[in-house]
Amino acid sequence: MSWIYLVVAGLLEVAWAVGLKYTEGFTRPVASVLTLLAMAASVGMLGLALRHLPLGTAYAVWTGIGTIGTAVFGMLILNEPAGALRIGSIGLIALGIAGLKLLTPA
Repeated sequence: MSWIYLVVAGLLEVAWAVGLKYTEGFTRPVASVLTLLAMAASVGMLGLALRHLPLGTAYAVWTGIGTIGTAVFGMLILNEPAGALRIGSIGLIALGIAGLKLLTPA
């Protein structure tokens, strides 16, 4: 269950990172409130995951999911650059996350 909490926390991290783009410096109230709620929920789910997962592993996976998800969103939705080196680098992050999952009991 801890890994499920961690994946949800990572997806919520993507949500708040993307939400920051749409708050326009926290001048848009609805986007700002939704972003802040996603932030709180993300950290809360990370906290639940940390009950049974090592801190270093959980934090690295959480930020990795957020990094990958945010970068992919940027490339697919915001037309950010999607060159081979960038995609390869994202793949390396994904490999690191997979390695941490495989090497961490729980």
